[in-house]
Amino acid sequence: MNTKLRALVADDERLLREQLKSRLAQVWPELEVVGEARDGQEAVQKADELRPDIVFLDIRMPGLTGIEAASEIVTLDSWQGEIVFVTAYDEYAVAAFERGALDYLLKPVETERLAQTAQRVKARLQTRKVIAESGEAAGGQGAAGAVDEAALDALLQKFMRASQGLNGAPSGEPPMRWIQATTGATTKLIDVKDVLFFRSDEKYTRVQTKDHEAFIRTPIRELMPRLDGQQFWQIHRSTIVNLSAIAAVTRDDTGRQRVHISGHPEVLEVSRTFAHLFRAS
Repeated sequence: MNTKLRALVADDERLLREQLKSRLAQVWPELEVVGEARDGQEAVQKADELRPDIVFLDIRMPGLTGIEAASEIVTLDSWQGEIVFVTAYDEYAVAAFERGALDYLLKPVETERLAQTAQRVKARLQTRKVIAESGEAAGGQGAAGAVDEAALDALLQKFMRASQGLNGAPSGEPPMRWIQATTGATTKLIDVKDVLFFRSDEKYTRVQTKDHEAFIRTPIRELMPRLDGQQFWQIHRSTIVNLSAIAAVTRDDTGRQRVHISGHPEVLEVSRTFAHLFRAS
């Protein structure tokens, strides 16, 4: 391709970003790395701002996983780029990528494997260019985008099941029964079954019961695997809800799903990544 391609590299480890950039310079010297991101949310923001042709996403990042970030990136207006995942996971996780027909690199990234990925990505971008120049861009790219989103949704679920276990709590470990939380200067034990929902911000996770709220330092990502997946569902990167507390699920004018809680005024948003949980079968 005549136009110089541009890339974004996202990894929470600076040394790993530098290593990937160095090896990209070896196997793909004409590629320009125009930005770096240290977490999933920053990756989404920079992808929107810089509009790179390729985004290299580490899987395990704070805020958003690479898969969650990719799910948001592919929905950006006029997105036409390619996603390449970088992972340290074993063969079982890699099999999910292969079934999803998405590009991935295993850490530590090997030069030969990176060169193969570069050739595949360049070929796909060239195909998109040819389609656009032939006047079929609207239909062709729309179809490609739909396939990417569906593959990402399927891959996210496989990833979550592999990392959390089928029922939320890791295999062989009973689900969490009690939560030690603080309310003001008081620390108390909360029975998990009494929790309506959990909501996280940058520092704390709010534990909401019918009558009280308390705070813990455990992030959603660490909390979800310890809960009973038959009782609690993650519906947003920052929210877990107790299924027995759900009064109704509605859609707003934009199509976003909203979860209404019995006996509590707060309405919880369902992110696109988890929207399939409430789709009618």
